[in-house]
Amino acid sequence: MIDQFQAYINRYNLLAESDKVILALSGGIDSMVLADLLLKAKVEFVAAHCNFHLRGEESDGDEKFVRDYAERNGIQCFVKHFETEKYAAEQSISIEMAARDLRYAWFEELRQQLGYDKIAVAHHADDQAETFFINLLRGAGLNGLKGMKPQNGVIIRPLLWASREQIRKYAVENQILWREDHTNAESVYLRNKIRNQLLPAFDELHAEARQGLYKSLEHLAAENELYRELLQEKLGQIIEYNGDIQRIPYSAFLIQHSSFQLLFEWLRQYGFNTDQCHFIHEAVGTGIGNQYFSPTHCVVIGRDDLQLSEINEKTDVEIQIQIGEEEILSPIHLRFSKMEKTADFIINKSSDVAQLDFDKLRFPLTLRHWRHGDRFCPLGMKGSKLLSDFFVDQKFTEYQKQNVWLLVSAEGDIFWVVGYRIDDRFKIVNDTKTVFQCRWNRS
Repeated sequence: MIDQFQAYINRYNLLAESDKVILALSGGIDSMVLADLLLKAKVEFVAAHCNFHLRGEESDGDEKFVRDYAERNGIQCFVKHFETEKYAAEQSISIEMAARDLRYAWFEELRQQLGYDKIAVAHHADDQAETFFINLLRGAGLNGLKGMKPQNGVIIRPLLWASREQIRKYAVENQILWREDHTNAESVYLRNKIRNQLLPAFDELHAEARQGLYKSLEHLAAENELYRELLQEKLGQIIEYNGDIQRIPYSAFLIQHSSFQLLFEWLRQYGFNTDQCHFIHEAVGTGIGNQYFSPTHCVVIGRDDLQLSEINEKTDVEIQIQIGEEEILSPIHLRFSKMEKTADFIINKSSDVAQLDFDKLRFPLTLRHWRHGDRFCPLGMKGSKLLSDFFVDQKFTEYQKQNVWLLVSAEGDIFWVVGYRIDDRFKIVNDTKTVFQCRWNRS
């Protein structure tokens, strides 16, 4: 197996002789075999272990196992602890996606810190097969079906050629110890269902079914590379530039047999998803003036073309409010004033007006856009809420989310999501003496 391992590395130029590697070492059979092969190939590497705290004592047992292995073999070992479930909840993503995001972000941070060259992960051929079926069920195109690449940037996958059976046989023959994750046998996640139910049934169809799938994945990867090259050549022929604006005349789409695919491939690199691209494609020539937004870009339906431009970067604006001034005009047409709360005072319930307890505010105020992790206490709630969750509740579009303004006190508390909701902590109460009023002129 060591010869096949070295041949695969040489075939795809995964490692130069001087490369230093960070090995993602979970303690499972795949990464333990990869560690053994790297040692035998005399590759200089350190181990990086993630404790996601998802399996209680088992997670801590994995960490101890990896630390002990590294110490016995003279390998420097780095360990990172994550609050995975908390991160997943904050980002509204699955546990699997959260763990993936966290580990790869840390691996890259560690790589830069150490000045290392590559990050080795132990994905193998059966992982490829599972990924293929996951993406197939999700309706992926060629780019999704081709599977993982032997190298993606600094990430290398030196075991991508080996099956799970080959890896287990090598581990047994070489007396390699590993930790079993009992959740792999549970068909809870989609990947596990494919691994435990679909692939065994697939193998029963034909003796060489798995090998045929591996070969098909190699062909798909090669064909995807060619497709990407031809696609960029075609886009280069039809995209026109007007300053920072890209435009494609409708005539360029009319002569294409797969006009939607061309549109999708153009826009996906700027953050537009499949559904958005379908809407844009259907609006071509009829929805003149319609605008569609990704987190970073905007598409406008013109009379004769589609126009793509970048959304301007948002900047914070500090507003200096001097006590005693009656009105101040801000960059987004906000007017501020203060007044005494008299016995006949009536609260203005317009969403464009915020009336707050002046004595609870700390100046100067800051006018800014939303940032990941922002929280506030919506009026009527006693606890805090992520702004991202508030946006979901309000059914914000991506454009609204990126362009909503926030008023923030000097202590960092968001007291008004402009035009939508004030913070409960700053509301007017019975003993409020002075009212601070913010009025948004939408025009």
